[in-house]
Amino acid sequence: MADILTILGENVRTERVRQGLSQEELADKAGFHRTYIGMIERAERNITLRNLERLARALDVNITDVITPKL
Repeated sequence: MADILTILGENVRTERVRQGLSQEELADKAGFHRTYIGMIERAERNITLRNLERLARALDVNITDVITPKL
């Protein structure tokens, strides 16, 4: 099974691309720096629950949507 940070990163990238957003656009919507989004997508950051909530809101998805492994 994949690491939770890898799952989060893959799901965030997939949803961001599906919505046609750049990393910078998603960062602006969530109130983060562009490099922070890249680090999340590459599983280089262990984000807080508050930041996870901000990210999910910016993507307009449930938190479970970004942390649940896709089959």
